[in-house]
Amino acid sequence: MSARILAITNQKGGVGKTTTAVNLAASLASLDQRVLLVDMDPQGNATTGSGVDKQHLRHTVYHLLLGQADVATVCARSTGAGYDLLPANRDLAGAEVELVDSREREYRLKSALHTVAPGYDFILIDCPPALNLLTVNALTAADAVLIPMQCEYFAIEGLADLVNTIKKIKARLNPALVIEGVARVMFDHRNTLAQHVSDQLKGHFGAKVFTTVVPRNVRLAEAPSHGLPALNYDRASRGAQAYVALARELMGRRRAR
Repeated sequence: MSARILAITNQKGGVGKTTTAVNLAASLASLDQRVLLVDMDPQGNATTGSGVDKQHLRHTVYHLLLGQADVATVCARSTGAGYDLLPANRDLAGAEVELVDSREREYRLKSALHTVAPGYDFILIDCPPALNLLTVNALTAADAVLIPMQCEYFAIEGLADLVNTIKKIKARLNPALVIEGVARVMFDHRNTLAQHVSDQLKGHFGAKVFTTVVPRNVRLAEAPSHGLPALNYDRASRGAQAYVALARELMGRRRAR
């Protein structure tokens, strides 16, 4: 069975995309899944959070998209977390400009991942917080979209834009694209608004909303500064255990297909 390719995206910044990508990758790997994490954000936070030094990389996703390197050449290994990584740094910001006149530019990532997908169970793509060519490449390559959602008013507002974007990509570039699910992250159970927004999400998306809720947790915030997923930084923390539960739920959904 070929990998399930998931684009982890939300056009709003600061909603836990990279935290979700890194910790979900580590959690799936801890459950004996073969995982590839793709960093499609020029900030390179998923790269740093995986323990890879983004300043001294010879090859990155930038070279992959421009056809200057293949997946095997770009691929790095996370520090002790058990998953593979296609790293990124600031060079990736230039890919948009350099690809603007290229044929099939929206399919560059899809073509690259197609060659290695049979070797993985899950490929997770950490997207930048913008609808640009990098995000379009991710959504074109993906089987499905996983949406991390902070349960607050402005996040709900931005969700409508994201759903419209997914519909456009589905219509024009990737007819098979679906929403895998909505993950409630950075959740504060004491916050009445958060509970209200959570209820709205369940009312709108129904079973697409993951049962697992990822709480606000200081260990999740601290782990990236050590170049580690939370599971490797503090396995017993509530945040780390929540992502393991989310990984199990994701695996269960795949088996149910």
